[in-house]
Amino acid sequence: MRTFLKVISYIFHPVFIPVMATVGFFMVTPRMYDFDFKVDVSITISIFTIFIPILTFILLQRFRLIESIFVKDVKQRRIPLYLYALLLFLVITKVIPKSIFAELYDFFLATLISTTICLLFVLCRVKASMHMMGISGLVMFLIVLSITYQLNITFALSILIFMIGLVGTSRLYLKAHTFTELIIGFFIGWIPQLLVMTDWL
Repeated sequence: MRTFLKVISYIFHPVFIPVMATVGFFMVTPRMYDFDFKVDVSITISIFTIFIPILTFILLQRFRLIESIFVKDVKQRRIPLYLYALLLFLVITKVIPKSIFAELYDFFLATLISTTICLLFVLCRVKASMHMMGISGLVMFLIVLSITYQLNITFALSILIFMIGLVGTSRLYLKAHTFTELIIGFFIGWIPQLLVMTDWL
């Protein structure tokens, strides 16, 4: 059971959420993007949101600035969050212009806002769950896309909503967060997506 829940925590680690959102966007959008173009954009976003953060985690661990990729100590979250916010800003300004990827741009903008809020909580020594922040933001993004494009993706959304509960359970079982920290993380991820994407609803 512990191994299964730990795998869930790895799969839905917040560094993977932006790429999941990007792939989901390209799968459901009716806009005609060239396949090679979609691959190039997805790879570029992967470099910014997965590979660079993971390399940074390795370096921080090597210098003993963090204990693990899950960064359980609230004080150790500052550097990773500063870096992640910077990387999201670079994605927004250099990789996905709003004129070409309107909805996806708004997703990353909301994710940047969520990350900044999470950083502010950290500075106040409050450890919000970034796992819940990530998956709740992803679900809200897909809900907005389904409404905007009038798509029936109920099955996919049902699975993801179930995964919200599973991710929350895994974080509690592994004693990574309290229930309050999970709730805070959920709303930090959900609300910015809702507010930023109001125009699409």
